[in-house]
Amino acid sequence: MSLLLRIQGKCGTKPPMGIKKRSFYQFTLTELQELFAENSLPSSGPALLFNWHYKKRMIAPCETDLAKVSRAFVADHLDFYLPEIDLIQESADKTVKFLFKLHDNLKVESVLIPFNNKYTICLSSQVGCAMKCSFCFTGTQGLKRHLQTEEIIGQFLAAQRWLTQNRPKDDKILNIVFMGQGEPLHNFDAVKKACEIFLNKNGLCLAPHKITISTAGYLPGLERWKNEMPKVNIAVSLHSTIKEKRDKLIPINQRYPIEDVVRFAQDIPEGRTRFVTYEYLLIKDFNDSPEDAHATGRFLEGKNAYINLIPFNPFPGADYQRPQMQEVESFKSILDAYKIPTLIRKTKGDEILAACGQLNTK
Repeated sequence: MSLLLRIQGKCGTKPPMGIKKRSFYQFTLTELQELFAENSLPSSGPALLFNWHYKKRMIAPCETDLAKVSRAFVADHLDFYLPEIDLIQESADKTVKFLFKLHDNLKVESVLIPFNNKYTICLSSQVGCAMKCSFCFTGTQGLKRHLQTEEIIGQFLAAQRWLTQNRPKDDKILNIVFMGQGEPLHNFDAVKKACEIFLNKNGLCLAPHKITISTAGYLPGLERWKNEMPKVNIAVSLHSTIKEKRDKLIPINQRYPIEDVVRFAQDIPEGRTRFVTYEYLLIKDFNDSPEDAHATGRFLEGKNAYINLIPFNPFPGADYQRPQMQEVESFKSILDAYKIPTLIRKTKGDEILAACGQLNTK
C-alpha cells in the first residue's frame, strides 16, 4: 500500500520578478561572514542567521538580536526559497519519496528512510546522471545539470519541514546519504559546500560520521577528496571485482579501474572506527555466485572495509532480476569467512520506486 499526494504551493518565498537576490542557502558561514564584512554589517549577524534558519528551523525572517541594518540588507539581497514539493509518495514502511521542482522546472527526487522512529535522508546531487550505470534507473535519463548548493540544502530543509508538520512525534533526521540521483563527486564543489553547511556548529551541527557520500568511482573527485572534502564517510559502489562485469555495470570502470578507485578510497577514513563502505548490488545469475563472493573477499581482505549487500531493486525496463534471499545469505556467509564485516541491507520503499537504484525523474 502506498499513498501519493500532489502538493501545491512552495516552501519559502520566491524572490519577486526583476529583483536579483542570492540564496541564503548557498553560503557557508565563512562566506556569509565575508559578505557581511564587505557591506560593513555587524559581525554577529551570520552566526545568528545560521542558528535561526538551520538550528531553530525558522521560516520567518530573523528579527531576534539581529541589527536593524542587517535585517534590511537580508530582506533586500537574500532569498530563502526552497525547491517546490511537487509530489509526495509514502510507502507502508513509512518511507517517503519527494519529487522536487526546481527554479527551471527540472525535477529531482529525495527519500526519507525510516529507522527506529528516526530518519536518514537520501539526497540527490544532480538532475539525472552521466555515469550510465546499467543497474540504476537514474542512469537511463542522462545528465541534465548539476544541482547548486542551495538546491541540495533545500531538499533537506523542505523534507524536514514536511516531516515536522506531518510526523511531529518522530521528525528527527539523523543521517544524510548522498545516494540519490547523480554522481556526487562529479558535482564536487556544490556537494562539498553542502557538507560544510550541514556540519557547521552554528547550523545543523551534524557529526561528520553522520554524512556519507557515495561514488561510482569517479576518480577526479576522489583525487580531490583528501585535501578538500570535510571528514565525512565515503561509500564506493563496488558491485563486482571482475573487470568484465564491473565494466558492464559501471561503464566508467573502463576509464577509472576499481583498483585505482580503492587505492584512493582506502586512504580517506581517519581513526580506528572509520572505514570505507563498499556497496555490492546482488543481481540474479550475474554477480551473485560463490565465485563472485570469493573474488570480492580476496579483493577486500585485510582492508579497512565494510560491505553492504543490496539485493537488486527492479525498475521499469530493467534487464536484471533480484536474487532469492537464500543466494544473498550464501554470498554473505562466504564474505564472513574472509572476516569482512558485512550487512544485508533491508529494502525499504521499493513499492514506490524509492529504494536504491530506483530514482528517476525523466
